[in-house]
Amino acid sequence: MADKGENREAGKEEDYGFLSKISSELFGSPLNLILLAICLFLLYKILSNRKNPEKDPPREPELPPMKKRDFTAEQMREYDGKGEDGRILMAVNGKVFDVTRGKRFYGPGGPYGVFAGRDASRGLATFSLTEEAIRDEYDDLTDLNSMQMESVREWEMQFTEKYDYIGKLLKPGELPTDYTDTEEEHSTDEKNIGDKKED
Repeated sequence: MADKGENREAGKEEDYGFLSKISSELFGSPLNLILLAICLFLLYKILSNRKNPEKDPPREPELPPMKKRDFTAEQMREYDGKGEDGRILMAVNGKVFDVTRGKRFYGPGGPYGVFAGRDASRGLATFSLTEEAIRDEYDDLTDLNSMQMESVREWEMQFTEKYDYIGKLLKPGELPTDYTDTEEEHSTDEKNIGDKKED
């Protein structure tokens, strides 16, 4: 019986010694105090965010996809994000993209808002966001050097991956392409052929 009581006393002393050692390590150095305060603050932030999750602002309804068509430089300017539907188009290397999804970048007041409704190729090639880098008429980019043209092609690839391709930017006097639903019809025909093969 006495042995059990002694073991309990020894266990309490070991626990007290262990806690004493930890507290002296934590509070003995100013650096440790700072780290402890940071950890406690971060723990508080994590726990408080779980209790009161901030509600995301309501998302704007997405616009229906635009039908494919070609644009003149003048027609592009109608899609600068300031219109009734807020749609934003941007041309890069002769291709027109719907960048409405990137409204916070390309919309009015955005860091790249100067490109909205315009051909952004020259500005992207020269890394310039000034009005001088944007032309209001068709820009053939023939005065750009090979490095700048390579940059334009890289931007074009990025936009192709991220945004919807709408059509092309028309040169002066060029007639627009008559886009039809042949791609959809073609894929439907292939499906029907595949179905017949399975029979």
